Amino acid sequence: MYKIYINDKPLTLTTSTAVGNNPSSELENMVARYTGNPKSVLNYHDLLEKNNKIQGLTLYADDIEQLFRDFCSQFKVLEAAGGVVYNERGEALMIYRMGNWDLPKGKIEEGESREMAAIREVEEETGASGLELGPYIKTTYHTYRSKKNKRILKVTYWYRMKAKGVELVPQLEEDIEQAVWRSIPGFMAENLRIYGNIKEILEAERKTNV
Repeated sequence: MYKIYINDKPLTLTTSTAVGNNPSSELENMVARYTGNPKSVLNYHDLLEKNNKIQGLTLYADDIEQLFRDFCSQFKVLEAAGGVVYNERGEALMIYRMGNWDLPKGKIEEGESREMAAIREVEEETGASGLELGPYIKTTYHTYRSKKNKRILKVTYWYRMKAKGVELVPQLEEDIEQAVWRSIPGFMAENLRIYGNIKEILEAERKTNV
């Protein structure tokens, strides 16, 4: 299964078996079978991007990997990496940017490994130091439009990290207004504005650390 956030709403790509071949036209959470035409995925993308009544959509096919490849073929794919960083008190490093709470991440540069990019971006965006790379957590997907209205699919690889230096300096030139250490359970309980894919990661980390 793949979950791709579009306008902060999930497009779930899954198998025919998972949904039982039962398409639904229910407006809030639609379920539809993939026709096999790669360009048709843009219709579903646009529904989630532009129709505020639709809160989620499931698209299914017999071959989910082919469906995912077809979806990716309609976008410029950018790879990024980031981290869920903990201090010695078990608090996680959160950033506030453009009205939303987020985790530090950024584009993988040419010649960089995913792990190298994750560490570099955390350091640059937050000023965190003494980073110790931990295990890979998961990959998230979301779409957005470029300044020239090009469709972009961002694929972000997330890693758990530990930081020895706790003094933080937000990267203002990247519109990061705050970089703070927070307890994940307390943070999630505040009902703040957090992107859907970031909520998924934080919820998984909360359960892992219970």
